[in-house]
Amino acid sequence: MQVYLVGGAVRDHLLGHPYHEKDYVVVGATPEQLLAQGYQPVGKDFPVFLHPKTKEEYALARTERKSGHGYHGFEFFTDSDVTLEEDLIRRDLTINAIAMDEAGQVYDPYHGQDDLAHKILRHVSDAFAEDPLRVLRVARFAARYAQYGFRIADETLALMRQLAESGELEALTPERVWKETSRALMERHADVYFEVLRECGALEVLFPEIDALFGVPQRPEYHPEIDCGIHTLMSLQQACKANYSLDVRFAVLVHDLGKALTPKDELPRHIMHEERGIQPVTDVCDRLRVPTQTKQLALAAFTLKPGTLWRLLQRLDVLRRPERVEAFAQACECDAKGRLGLENREYPQAHYLLDAMKTVRTIKASDLPSDIQGPDIGEMLIQKRIEAIADLKHELGHHHHT
Repeated sequence: MQVYLVGGAVRDHLLGHPYHEKDYVVVGATPEQLLAQGYQPVGKDFPVFLHPKTKEEYALARTERKSGHGYHGFEFFTDSDVTLEEDLIRRDLTINAIAMDEAGQVYDPYHGQDDLAHKILRHVSDAFAEDPLRVLRVARFAARYAQYGFRIADETLALMRQLAESGELEALTPERVWKETSRALMERHADVYFEVLRECGALEVLFPEIDALFGVPQRPEYHPEIDCGIHTLMSLQQACKANYSLDVRFAVLVHDLGKALTPKDELPRHIMHEERGIQPVTDVCDRLRVPTQTKQLALAAFTLKPGTLWRLLQRLDVLRRPERVEAFAQACECDAKGRLGLENREYPQAHYLLDAMKTVRTIKASDLPSDIQGPDIGEMLIQKRIEAIADLKHELGHHHHT
């Protein structure tokens, strides 16, 4: 039996990009042989094994045949006659279809090294269309390798467009879409993922609420970039540049969804867009089964007056979860900086919010006069906290505009 290192590890090794996981493919072996050597079986539907010592993944070379719609419509065929070439041809991109043996010899039947050198993301064969998730994967690779100047081959983009139009993307489970999207959001150029999805028509299918922002104008005095969709991607760029968490990046991505719902006769002004944004943000989160913590930050509203600020801090759970307030401040900062020519502006509001949080956390029931009892305590605490925030705001002489 022969063992080859395949996929991401080979690609990133040849590219000089850091990688952590190694995947192997085994040619000329049966499941029984691997089990006899102490490998542990982990694949439910197809034969993947963990190495007895390193716990790295070893898959038997296989071919896939599509039978039916969606992800589960695969039959796997493995036997010790399946060749390395047959295994590699069903991988998604040529740069992911390169193998390397234990001696470091490279096997590249589909010219992945050429495409690495020319920085092209190109599908290996028509088998690409068998799993529509690959549309999202290619968009994620485009984001991941944007720093090296990679682009998608025209014929691959055409195939992605075809898949987006075919209705196959609707068969993807929410978990798979969120997994790809959350991974893409953590890339340095996450905005490229959404650009590519928009270009091939997949954004309209999977994220209609985000797609609807493109072409909606805003007031140029606050938004020199004018277009809501462009502002959204510029804000996301700011979140990536600052290396903020997934929750912040997602909150920034959806922070203006309400602007797509502004009545045409009010444009380019967006009165009440925060309130209008609650429904589309909720829709996106529910449809993709976005984790609760991520959803909660995304739904926090963007208004800052002393009374509403205290309500906001309460909603962000200031007393138990101070880190959430910090995340909210980061999201607001990205919104402020995601504007043409204003990318490096100061953002004092973030400091105001964090100072307000610290102030509020210092006011405890034990500090109130002792003659205040029962339900009045809660009322008075709220009053004291709002007063403290108002004093803080007064000290800053702070003028805020969203």
